[in-house]
Amino acid sequence: MLAPFRLRFLFLTALTAWSAFGQDDDFHIYTDSPRLLLTKSRLRLLQRERDRQSMRWQQLDALISGGAPMPEPGFAWALYSQVAKNPAMARKAVDWAAGEASDLRQLALVFDWCAQAMTAAQADQIAAKIQKAIAASPAPGDFRAHSARVLGAVAIADRLPDHAESILGAEIQGWWRGVVAKEIEQGVSVPRGQLYWVYEMFHAIRDNLKIDLRESAAEYFKTLPIDHLSSHYPAPYQASENEYRIPIYVRDGEPDLNDATLSRAAELAMVAYDDNALESQYLQGWLMQDRFVMQAALGCVYEFQWANPYQPGLSYFLTPPIFHDAFTGHVFARTSWDENATWIGYFDGHLQLFHDGHVETLRAGAATKPVHIGDALLLSADSRDAARFRADAEAVFVLNLEPRATYDVEVDDEELWECETDTGGTLVLSFPEGTDRGVRLRKHVAE
Repeated sequence: MLAPFRLRFLFLTALTAWSAFGQDDDFHIYTDSPRLLLTKSRLRLLQRERDRQSMRWQQLDALISGGAPMPEPGFAWALYSQVAKNPAMARKAVDWAAGEASDLRQLALVFDWCAQAMTAAQADQIAAKIQKAIAASPAPGDFRAHSARVLGAVAIADRLPDHAESILGAEIQGWWRGVVAKEIEQGVSVPRGQLYWVYEMFHAIRDNLKIDLRESAAEYFKTLPIDHLSSHYPAPYQASENEYRIPIYVRDGEPDLNDATLSRAAELAMVAYDDNALESQYLQGWLMQDRFVMQAALGCVYEFQWANPYQPGLSYFLTPPIFHDAFTGHVFARTSWDENATWIGYFDGHLQLFHDGHVETLRAGAATKPVHIGDALLLSADSRDAARFRADAEAVFVLNLEPRATYDVEVDDEELWECETDTGGTLVLSFPEGTDRGVRLRKHVAE
């Protein structure tokens, strides 16, 4: 993401523009409860899962009925109460929200889903908490807080003089379109650990305002499902409750299973948002394997909320083993979709190699040995100014060059030509079948 000072400057500028020019947009909320995430069709699906005693329902039911501590109790109890039609559990969620609870997102869900279980005093108390929380403007880079602010405004819209227009206008026009979408245009991705909150907000906005926020960065969101799928290491992680696919990370130490949980939750929410897209169908094929169904107290609530086992999917083995997005500069490649594959990832300035069950993050400017994947060759330059290598593949991906820069390409026995790197500093070269020639790259110097 951009530097915090610049982010805040862009945010304040966008808010000023919204205040001055955005008044013609109508962001009033007039829909009936439940407004948040539980559309009629989704609630029917979840109740059908309960009637069928599906694996996902049995896991959630066992934890809730058994009194297991839930990391997000308001979310878990309120969801369970709606699906099981359990007034006692709804009252439990309301008592929690009316007590010391302060998490805006969960307060909004309880208020919206459990209205019939509230006394008038409790409704006033929880609504006052929500109204106080949404009055604060989150930092521009805090996607979870912005998403929660949207959910809170939608939940108590009937109690706001303008039916949430000012809050939602600031979030949609001022923050999302005015700041986030403009950063995406510059090649800055939404942080992967924040994607779930983005899609939760997408669902709430579309369900109530018929606005698809992806349209502000359509090219980015079209390829995001495959980008996200490809950015997991080949080998799964075996935990006591289930196996996890591990998303890319750059810190030292073992994988964070909370990150893995939210990564899968984001994928489930992506498919639920646009289940007809081809990219979503590949992602659905990736998700629908029983060994990865989340069974821990945190993940099982998201798993039950979003998974749709009736949605057909396509085998992710059919997706290309090399993913390259010139828009973001991401490159993810693997020798196969098997769990023992060699994997290379180049993203947000980081270069990683996964081999023999271990991930290695290479220092800035480091080079890797060339890796052949099908008819492609991937290698990293040992200098951002120049590189030399042997091209023996039809497609060559040269990583770690200077982003958005022009390079002179000199191939043995051919005339020199110019190519431009993408947002991440990747140069893609095409050669005829059977090519085996020396190549020299040098950063172009304007005359």
